[in-house]
Amino acid sequence: MASSRFSESTMAMPSTALDVLALIAEACRDLAPDVDEAHLLASVQANIYPGASRDEVWQALVMSARASIELEPAYTFVAARFLLLSLYNSLLTPGELQPGLQDSFALYAGYFAAYVRRGVETLLLDPRLADFDLSVLASAIKPERDLLFAYPGLQTLYDRYLLQHDGLRFELPQLLWMRVAMGLALHEEQKELRAIEFYELISQFYFTPATPTLFNAGTCHPQLSSCYLTTVQDDLWHIFKSIQDNALLSKWAGGLGNDWTNIRASGSHINGTNGTSQGIIPFLKVVNDTAVAVNQGGKRKGAVCAYLENWHLDIEDFLDLRRNTGDERRRTHDMNTACWISDEFMRRVQQGEQWTLFSPDEVPDLHELYGEAFTRRYREYEQLADSGQLKQFRRLPALDLWRKMLTRLFETGHPWLTWKDAANVRSTQDHAGVIHSSNLCTEILLNTSQDETAVCNLGSLNLAAHLAAGQLDLPRLRATISTAVRMLDNVIDLNYYPTPEAHQANLRHRPIGLGLMGFQDALFQLGISYASQAAVEIADQSMEAISYYAFLASTELAAERGCYSSYQGSKWQRGLLPLDSIALLEQERGEPLEMNRTSHLDWQVVRAAIQQHGMRNSNVLAIAPTATISTIVGVSQSIEPEYKNLYVKSNLSGEFTTINTFLVNDLKKAGLWDAEMLEMLKYYDGSLAVMTQLPSELRQRYRTAFEIDATWLIECASRRQKWIDMGQSLNLYLVEPGGKKLHDIYTLAWRKGLKTTYYLRTVAATQIEKSTIDVNRWGIQPRWMKHSSPSSTIQVTRESAAKPLACSLDDQCEACQ
Repeated sequence: MASSRFSESTMAMPSTALDVLALIAEACRDLAPDVDEAHLLASVQANIYPGASRDEVWQALVMSARASIELEPAYTFVAARFLLLSLYNSLLTPGELQPGLQDSFALYAGYFAAYVRRGVETLLLDPRLADFDLSVLASAIKPERDLLFAYPGLQTLYDRYLLQHDGLRFELPQLLWMRVAMGLALHEEQKELRAIEFYELISQFYFTPATPTLFNAGTCHPQLSSCYLTTVQDDLWHIFKSIQDNALLSKWAGGLGNDWTNIRASGSHINGTNGTSQGIIPFLKVVNDTAVAVNQGGKRKGAVCAYLENWHLDIEDFLDLRRNTGDERRRTHDMNTACWISDEFMRRVQQGEQWTLFSPDEVPDLHELYGEAFTRRYREYEQLADSGQLKQFRRLPALDLWRKMLTRLFETGHPWLTWKDAANVRSTQDHAGVIHSSNLCTEILLNTSQDETAVCNLGSLNLAAHLAAGQLDLPRLRATISTAVRMLDNVIDLNYYPTPEAHQANLRHRPIGLGLMGFQDALFQLGISYASQAAVEIADQSMEAISYYAFLASTELAAERGCYSSYQGSKWQRGLLPLDSIALLEQERGEPLEMNRTSHLDWQVVRAAIQQHGMRNSNVLAIAPTATISTIVGVSQSIEPEYKNLYVKSNLSGEFTTINTFLVNDLKKAGLWDAEMLEMLKYYDGSLAVMTQLPSELRQRYRTAFEIDATWLIECASRRQKWIDMGQSLNLYLVEPGGKKLHDIYTLAWRKGLKTTYYLRTVAATQIEKSTIDVNRWGIQPRWMKHSSPSSTIQVTRESAAKPLACSLDDQCEACQ
């Protein structure tokens, strides 16, 4: 027992209202021998003083455990338990000492009805939650699942998700999961049974809805959707309506993607005033400032991405928006930008041909065309320009514009490169409109128009939780996906829509975006390096299975609830699955597409089900970044490789030391984990590359993001893309992003059939502090840690900036998930 073990140490403890020894013993229970109670006690003693308040003691306990995570990953659960105990003490047994986790668990269910009542009385919870049979739901709550949280996940929930009133959090973690489950079951006939089904799924971390759903499900303001995509019309009234729409959508935690290609270019004639247009840049400055002014419900930063086709005459000014030099009135430092690129442009880059820029008011149909139709019309407009029938155009080598796009991408992290033809030719909804852009995180690809604001409802399954005996657990995967698709479909009918255009589009097409997280963790569990053909096969087979069961789940819902209203004429109705559309893209492109076409499952079953029942959802799959929800459930982000094996990850909840638990466990098995190994990891910034004393198999398996050739990331993404009806947020990591390498990588991504790319990451984010390390002890650092001069064919230069290049892990986009 802790009280006898530390009897001598207690003499130094301050007088407080908390039994610190009992709390330490309780938090460390069943975690021995990995955690050391004496070490924790000494750390707590060093951080509190006689007469410290209860809150200060709780903080000292949490911070002492948190500081030890780098020594031993199990301390993350100790820190989480201290945070849980403080929360339990404030809610379940206020005013009296109740340190035991099991005792608190016993009180959990009894608190449930009071929680719902308080939430309804304070106008935070939907009054309809009180209509559930609360005793049935209370008996279904599993308080012990609070112990599944690692510290970063629980702290994130505590800071930003748990409901509070007058500064007091009155929601517990399992109550949050049940609140979300109830909120998504409000329209179900057997709502208690469905709520329990939903709760079972999310409380065990099999699937997690996106942040807006976690924030708002079951509340009085159920804005549950993640992403909104709009097309701005060439009309002053609509431009400012679109900016107002941005504000309304952002207020309720939506990430925004705006298509600006319709707006006439700078220098164009304005008929109504007989004046001259200033182009899109001044309007984008207003968009930028609106995103800053209207944050997402006060819970996270507003976020927007502007898209522009690269035949627009303002494209070069658009590329400069994120630069740190030049006229600040023409800079948008808080807004993301992306280029919407045609296959015709990519061909001309490859062939060294000229490219013509137009003003959209003179080529009004060009924005609505793609594939061969775009190419034909684009060339016709070039002929009209040459014959003097167009007033505004400019010609330049396609390679020069490509160079500038890549240079700005390297300098500022923008614009993101996305391809309109791959998105549109393979679109399941090609009969119902045109995709003009992606969203804030480049995974959503939906039609937009003046009358329709595309909306997507997101959630991600935890791939690492769906492995058994060294392979995918297909029955578990199917069960998860069936319930997850139902939950996402429910979002559409329960959702609050800030604009009528969003309501109309979402109810008509009913798109959802089921994604995944924990891909890197799954590879670690299987003992596979991301930089391997085996990882490519896992990416392929796991996405095929997810796609297979997700499409079946949508057909099952269609049989129960009916098809989405624009189903007739869709690729689904025409018998075309995403796998079939690869050939269509190859045909439109007029050259071979380097995409693998193999499959392993019996897709005739899916085809027959679709033909019999139709689809409930126009779109089903999209892989979002999962920056926040992956932290909550404690797995690797989305499809990302391990950034480093040891680093500091920062988000709006603070800084968290992150250490690769899989690596530590393998080092322990090999008898190699000790204080010196930790110091080496710190010195080498979490890389094993030059630790030649370690087995080569370990160094290969635990290669980090900058040590994995980007071609592996692209190949894995290409294998997934053949199964996905929308897109995926794909970050690329490059050690020495010279011009030729950037050209090769992004051209490869296009040839491999990717629809979009996301951030280009080229520098380290937050490094582990080395002030206590002998930096001369171990010699050479990994090559990727050093700055090297960019080189080569397409010259790129690094622009001096106050912030790190591109996306760092302490400035993450959290808008999608």
